[in-house]
Amino acid sequence: MSSPDIDPPRLYSAREPIFPKAVSGPFRRLKWIIMGLTLAIYYITPWLRWDRGPAMPDQAVLVDLANRRFFFFWIEIWPHEFYFVAGLLVMAGLGLFLFTSALGRVWCGYACPQTVWTDLYVHVERWIEGDRNAQIRLWRSKWDARKVRLRLTKWAIWLVIAVLTGGAWVFYFTDAPTLLGNLLIGQAHPVAYMTIAVMTATTFIFGGFMREQICIYACPWPRIQGAMMDEDTLTVAYREWRGEPRGKILKGEATKSDIPPGEKGDCIDCFACVNVCPMGIDIRDGQQLECITCALCIDACDEIMDRIGKPRGLIDYMALKDETAERIGNEGSSLWRHVPRPRTLLYFGLWSLIGVGLVVALFMRSPFDLNVTPVRNPLFVTLSDGAIRNTYELRLRNKQGGEMPFTLSVADGKGLVLSIEGAESDTVVVPADSTATLRVYLTAPAGSPMAQTGTSDIELLVSDQAGIESSIDTVFHGRD
Repeated sequence: MSSPDIDPPRLYSAREPIFPKAVSGPFRRLKWIIMGLTLAIYYITPWLRWDRGPAMPDQAVLVDLANRRFFFFWIEIWPHEFYFVAGLLVMAGLGLFLFTSALGRVWCGYACPQTVWTDLYVHVERWIEGDRNAQIRLWRSKWDARKVRLRLTKWAIWLVIAVLTGGAWVFYFTDAPTLLGNLLIGQAHPVAYMTIAVMTATTFIFGGFMREQICIYACPWPRIQGAMMDEDTLTVAYREWRGEPRGKILKGEATKSDIPPGEKGDCIDCFACVNVCPMGIDIRDGQQLECITCALCIDACDEIMDRIGKPRGLIDYMALKDETAERIGNEGSSLWRHVPRPRTLLYFGLWSLIGVGLVVALFMRSPFDLNVTPVRNPLFVTLSDGAIRNTYELRLRNKQGGEMPFTLSVADGKGLVLSIEGAESDTVVVPADSTATLRVYLTAPAGSPMAQTGTSDIELLVSDQAGIESSIDTVFHGRD
């Protein structure tokens, strides 16, 4: 039994805020470009228009839950074609495996929504409160009018971004201009307001206050990535055999180049790599779960190396396989020679195979769908002239943007007479993007082979005015 005077061990420590320092360089510019592109795609896509005719929504990208359809420019996916969505999800997973095995956590470092919106929030924070040192001073200072003003300004801008983020999300599920008007006048569906509220709250909290904690504690990918990486994977690393032993540039030493070889390593222990890290880690401690491979530490370290007269690359993208060669002074392999290897080629092959299969399936699919169900109670009806009639429930879906006439027939004839309930001929007009349920009768004249045979296999044909034909197998029940 523990003594009441001994404090129990702390199982959780409060989050230490991270204030990453601004940095410039090629990887920072790449992050700017990717952030701009991804945010533009997310916010602008729901407002792109695409003319599909009077019976269809004019939104280029739309997840129409009410009618269970997905529109992507000229492509329309129906519920029974969910294999297209499943195929895209499999491709996304394989793509993630491919990039991780080749380049480490590049998704996490550049394109993950948590990374993109956190990066945006960090820049807003830096714009309002100043760079790293100013933010630290503000954090440690007492609350006064200035601190309140800066915090409220920052939080207000964060909230605007969060509201725009939540609003953009719901625009993907209904016509964006119509929904916007209904939202502004308070006539939108309650689900829209609740969705915006949830998305706003999560964006505001995750991007503004939790940041790296989402990556470390909530996201499973840092723990899965280990299975995707090997000694050929290119990832951000510190060349400790070149940087150690660390040492400052002392008085009288203009640059590190003035120091005799072997006396001190290239690292001057300036903590530039630590100060720019959005995860608050020290890359010099080796590979860590928290590292998202954003490569900002490379930009920061290269800038320092330029100042002290040492070659760049103390922190760089590298493969573990090159470590042994570099330790003994040999030059490692070219970075891109590590990418094509059995694992990455397998991922790329599977990814390409699924992609080609989806494209082929997309262009081979019929513009209409056909489904038929024989009415089994009764199996057949004997008419007054001795003819045998079977009844079928036929569902014909027109997946085109305009109404379309369809002609029904029986393959090879087989002496059957086809008629449609409520129609004067064997042709029926189906409105655009809708399904018609028809009652179809097939009649075998008295004395014909079909009337005398117990069960016969038949094939129903449907063709549109463009000559595209589809068929479906069913059976005809005769007298015997």
